[in-house]
Amino acid sequence: MTGGTNRLRTLIVDDEEAAREVLRRDLSELEGIEIVGEAENGDAARRQIKALDPDLVLLDIQMPVCDGFEVVRSIQGHLPSIVFVTAYSEHALKAFEVGAVDYLLKPFGVERLKRSIDRARQARRRPQDSAERMARTLNADAAHERRIPKIVACHGRDFLLLDLDQIYAFRAAGETVWIQTRNRQFRATQTLGSLSRRLSDSPFLRVHRSILVNSDKIKRISALSSRRWLLTLDNGIQCTVSKRNAAMVRALLA
Repeated sequence: MTGGTNRLRTLIVDDEEAAREVLRRDLSELEGIEIVGEAENGDAARRQIKALDPDLVLLDIQMPVCDGFEVVRSIQGHLPSIVFVTAYSEHALKAFEVGAVDYLLKPFGVERLKRSIDRARQARRRPQDSAERMARTLNADAAHERRIPKIVACHGRDFLLLDLDQIYAFRAAGETVWIQTRNRQFRATQTLGSLSRRLSDSPFLRVHRSILVNSDKIKRISALSSRRWLLTLDNGIQCTVSKRNAAMVRALLA
């Protein structure tokens, strides 16, 4: 995350030029705001978020290509604070359900915008809480919406959401749990025990007291002995299966 402690690098997203102009004008009256870009639809918003890494996104809900909610679900890197901007009050509750900092119901004034900006600044002080809340909300409807679940990961001082199918393994090293993707490593925000319980109905298997493996990523299973197995994942990572979990591997071979 770039920018000063109180300065918010802000991206404006709305498919109406007049609406973007109103936001530009109102934001110019507030201190500590730097407008870093604008986007006229959801696809452009996704590209701008990835390229600009803003602190705050003022995000219209109903737009061409993909709506504001789809934009939020597609974010792969650092999570900015999200303030939804909408002309439809029925979207307000849904905005909060997907982890938005706030929502602005059109038309709104500078004072109402300022309250949203203040909430965004407060959210920046609790990035992990914001990320966890967004993940819980997106995952709540993942099953019936047929969406891929999200996992919160930490990279330096940033928190981000990873699709579960991006993850190859979780490894515990002392009190730290590491998330291994195809070629990167992140710190998890939960214990291995919590992750194991949460992912009990997923492809992840507890093959060792310190390892959870995504069984969909297993490329090769090699016998070390009658009760010892070596798993090789399709990115080359290898994991030894503990004796107590050997039956689990045999079940995979059945």
